[in-house]
Amino acid sequence: MNLINGLPAHILLVHVVVVLVPLTALALAVCAIWPGAARRMGIVLPLFALVALASVPLTTEAGEWLEEHVDSNALVRRHAELGDGLLPWAVGLFALSLLVWWATRQALASGTDGSRRTRWSAAPVRIATIVLSLVVAVGASVDVYRIGDSGAKAAWHDGFSKTASGGDDD
Repeated sequence: MNLINGLPAHILLVHVVVVLVPLTALALAVCAIWPGAARRMGIVLPLFALVALASVPLTTEAGEWLEEHVDSNALVRRHAELGDGLLPWAVGLFALSLLVWWATRQALASGTDGSRRTRWSAAPVRIATIVLSLVVAVGASVDVYRIGDSGAKAAWHDGFSKTASGGDDD
């Protein structure tokens, strides 16, 4: 999928990544810290993470096609380099989302309710999961920002006039 309705697919697909990866990162952080949120989100958390994960290679592949169809310069190459680094973050979001979802299901299946501490809530594994979730959530969000910023610079560098053209005056 290189073109969508005559437009490069990358410039359309990138919006899915820019929205879903940080949204999934935020949901993961909240669910890892607050078990009540994880119970409420249920399977939606790993499903969001799966869609975010799937959108990254699609967008990257479409970006590689676009890179071959635009003039190459240092800004485009930098954007492509940064874009290649997002997949590990998306894999981390998905893996940790699965872990948080699974652990929440296990706690519910063991018959505990939200008012009592469970083995999961007291375990060092939960603390490690919270820390890892926060690290991956922040890392993924920062990476999306850096990639998007470099892409905007590559697309708009010298692509507009700083003064109005005066063509809108009727």
